[in-house]
Amino acid sequence: MKDETRQHLALGLTSIRHNHHQTVASNVIQLTLKFVNVCFIEEPETQRWILIDTALSRQEKKIIDCARYLFGNRAPEAIILTHGHFDHIGSALPLSHHWQVPLYASDLELPYLTGSRAYPPANAEAGGGTISRLSPLFSRGPYNFNGVLSPLPEDGTVPGLATWRWLQTPGHTPGHISLFREYDRSLIAGDAFVSVQQESLRRVFLQRPQLSGPPRYFTQDWEHAFESIKKLAMLSPSVAATGHGPPIGGPGLTDGLKSMLAHFYSSNTPYAP
Repeated sequence: MKDETRQHLALGLTSIRHNHHQTVASNVIQLTLKFVNVCFIEEPETQRWILIDTALSRQEKKIIDCARYLFGNRAPEAIILTHGHFDHIGSALPLSHHWQVPLYASDLELPYLTGSRAYPPANAEAGGGTISRLSPLFSRGPYNFNGVLSPLPEDGTVPGLATWRWLQTPGHTPGHISLFREYDRSLIAGDAFVSVQQESLRRVFLQRPQLSGPPRYFTQDWEHAFESIKKLAMLSPSVAATGHGPPIGGPGLTDGLKSMLAHFYSSNTPYAP
């Protein structure tokens, strides 16, 4: 990662130790590493499991240790990337090599993950928080996962899991995806929306759940971001794990989605249209 030690120090996140796992829903575990989440999803009937996202670089040992605690020596079927930002793909290659499993992402995200294209520069003015002001320090890629990366199936199926489907939820990035389980309406939102306002260092540190739009400093298309949140809200999720912040369900999720959509352009975008 580009100057990632400097990024960690700049964010003050070396002092945050939210390195713990918690249950989101049946057979869905979220592991929080510094300020970003990864998820483990299992289907006990087949004893298959997958990993969603891989956090920052050099987090592979913590992820492997948690996986061993949860699943013994069983390797995942796949590693699914919701999108390709540095804090979600940082440990992808070492984990893929360790378990000898493929990485998957939406085909629209592949240019950023095959060395072809860097993400646009961060918007340091978006959101007005400390992290926004520091965001120009963050790595934008491009990243190169050729040889281990494949596009997700076009039919929405999730490799290794029968009860989940993946959904295109662009806006934060062009190929951002979320995952949904119909029978209990469990949602893995990625950064389509988050449960801690990511622009504020104080709120990131406290980790008190409150719905917010996608991290503003790195969101590329606000019209698509709005439509993606609307699409996820229409699923009536019962609980959501997001890329940043604690799992959230009940009125906090239902009312939060309604409020976020109602006030989206005044409160979430860097500039109202």
